[in-house]
Amino acid sequence: MSAYLMWLNSSRQDIKKDNPGLKMTDIAKKAGEMWRSMKDKSEWEQKAADAKDAYTKEMESFNANGGDAGGGGEPKGKKKTQKRGKKAPAPKAKPKRAKDDDDDDDDEEDDDEDDD
Repeated sequence: MSAYLMWLNSSRQDIKKDNPGLKMTDIAKKAGEMWRSMKDKSEWEQKAADAKDAYTKEMESFNANGGDAGGGGEPKGKKKTQKRGKKAPAPKAKPKRAKDDDDDDDDEEDDDEDDD
């Protein structure tokens, strides 16, 4: 986790108290302004580095002990369920056929008769 996110997690409630009525997006903007104006970020950068080291050690231990092999999760061979979301669009209907060509020819013949 980054230094900014660690700081934000600890400061969010104070920002809400100091600025009641702000929307979540406005709180995030305010937090960004406060972080940019902060002169000494070394405390939070050190906390982030420590957290990263702890994570790395835990992952090494996890992987050394077999990692994910047989430790839970989905049983092998089980199919994944399809995500729910938008359905695929229905296929477009085929256009209706026009009247037989013979019917169209009759109209043309009728036009010729009117000209006489």
